[in-house]
Amino acid sequence: MLKSLTKTLLAAGIIATSGFAAFAEGHAQYKIRATANSNENDEDYDGLVVFKNYVEAASNGAIEVELFIGTQLCSKGAECLQGVADGSIDVYISTSGGAAGIFPYVQVLDLPYLMADDRIAEAVLQGDFTRKMRSMALASSGDKIRLMTIGNTGGWRNFANTKRRVQNPSDMEGLKIRTVVADLPQELVRALGASPTPIPWPELFTSFQTGVVEGSKNGITDIMGMKFPDAGLQYVTLDGHAYMGALWWMSNDSFMAMPEDMRSVVVDGFSQLQQATFASPKRKSIQAYADFVAGGGDLYVPTPAEKAAFKEAATPVYDWFKGNVEGGGEIFDALTAAVADAEGSINAGRMADIK
Repeated sequence: MLKSLTKTLLAAGIIATSGFAAFAEGHAQYKIRATANSNENDEDYDGLVVFKNYVEAASNGAIEVELFIGTQLCSKGAECLQGVADGSIDVYISTSGGAAGIFPYVQVLDLPYLMADDRIAEAVLQGDFTRKMRSMALASSGDKIRLMTIGNTGGWRNFANTKRRVQNPSDMEGLKIRTVVADLPQELVRALGASPTPIPWPELFTSFQTGVVEGSKNGITDIMGMKFPDAGLQYVTLDGHAYMGALWWMSNDSFMAMPEDMRSVVVDGFSQLQQATFASPKRKSIQAYADFVAGGGDLYVPTPAEKAAFKEAATPVYDWFKGNVEGGGEIFDALTAAVADAEGSINAGRMADIK
């Protein structure tokens, strides 16, 4: 009897985790074409797998999610977002830099030292701040591109370089730091006394080898995944200046074409996806940091006073953002208010939990 019950429960578990869509194959009423310009080792892929499984199961097969990993549907941010706008792509994930050309205010996520840790960042991104950015994006795109959620793609950005340990902003002086073409990261690098050097991502390994650049601002999983230590990148400072937000966009036409019950399933699916992308970089970074140190890398954790010095040196970037980016002041105020609320709630809870 016990063995029979165990088999029954096991079978039920398999059905639950694989999705009810198996029983409705070929009967999906709605199809979602989702793409990520990454690979199957990336947290973006982890999130999409969770999203697909949840949505197909919770809709009982009414929604089918097709995944296109890589550049099958599009290869660059502007191209992919145009696909979302015209409906040829239903779901696309971008970094803030990848969407800044269309939605410049999303670069608020790249502003340094505003969110202190994972608990703060995750609380902020699950709340009304994301809804505020959604409403701005809908207005900017003529109600064509909808921000569904903001997850994570690689943990936190930290400064890394080939030359020396960086403990204070003065240690950044003169270093050639790779940035993307966007203005904000270049302003940050200048504020810290270094020289911003835009380099395409595929060329970065060789650029480290040849000295074209001497540093970057990346997460540890990207650093190790691209084997940058083999090119001479041996110093990482865990200043955590920016949470690597992943912006998940959806065709608003495709979303609104669904009835409310199916839209609810999709929204809940993005919540599941968000949680998966919050968790994935934490797990993957453990081995990445261990491998970096084992290979002779220098991993430095700034003291609270040193981190405060970095934040102080970077504060001119806030005024630059508010004064030069369309919608910058509005979204900056929304983010800082959300951070203050999250800090108050989390700190109060922490105090209650330690007593």
